[in-house]
Amino acid sequence: MRLKRVAAAYFSPTGNTKRVAITIAEQVADREGLPVQEMDLTLPEGRKDVRSFGPCELLVLGMPVYAGRIPNKILPVVQTLFKGNGALAVPVVTFGNRSYDNALIEMCSELEKNSFHTIAGAAFASEHVFSPLLAPGRPDEEDRKEILAFAGNVSSKIREIEPGENDGMAAVPEPVQVRGEFPIPGYYQPLGEDGQPAVFLKAKPKTADSCNDCGICAEVCPMGSVSSGNHGEVTGICIKCQACTRACPMHSRYFDDPAMLSHIRYLTDHYQRKTVNEVFL
Repeated sequence: MRLKRVAAAYFSPTGNTKRVAITIAEQVADREGLPVQEMDLTLPEGRKDVRSFGPCELLVLGMPVYAGRIPNKILPVVQTLFKGNGALAVPVVTFGNRSYDNALIEMCSELEKNSFHTIAGAAFASEHVFSPLLAPGRPDEEDRKEILAFAGNVSSKIREIEPGENDGMAAVPEPVQVRGEFPIPGYYQPLGEDGQPAVFLKAKPKTADSCNDCGICAEVCPMGSVSSGNHGEVTGICIKCQACTRACPMHSRYFDDPAMLSHIRYLTDHYQRKTVNEVFL
């Protein structure tokens, strides 16, 4: 099969998921002599329109793992804004060194429900947004080689699909089989350093006196929750994505919630070993 369109869609508050998804899509598109259409789902304005696909088209969809699944505030986007109509799809997740749990199998399931044919999937380790001690610097150069190799294998697999009449496929590929539990269980329960559940759903970033009121935090918040009139005020939901803390040029944004800090200490105590990437074809 020869592709007619390649798209890379991603939710990527701190940029790593974007880089992985685009790298894969570019490798496939280059082989086909096609451009990559980017679909940035990170900010609210990018999550309004339905994206429709069709036969001989490919979607590479990248998501970070939050508590072992697709971020719960972004799951409805995957469920309602992507229409496959027989297109191919490659779901990809990035995870912060603990585990991707059921995020990848969840993405596969939702894409198949929306009439995509999932032909491959992958989970790549990425530096955890909570701490640079967890998968520091990843994806690194070694990871990049694995990402490029995966993309090459995806491209080869697409070429092997027999074309059918009317721009379809002679035979619909079997859905890719990835690791995970199905039906999808609940989200991972964060633990504190004492091993007991740590609850910090209501934690929001604080603002130090060094803030120069530049407004970047409001611009990058995926939930649109930072007040445009008072940048120290978080008026809506905070998903702890760290977009504002990473983007602040004055390093004025921080979290001090005790349960959240205890969970970060738990992660750094138990998950500093180097995890391996996993690909499925």
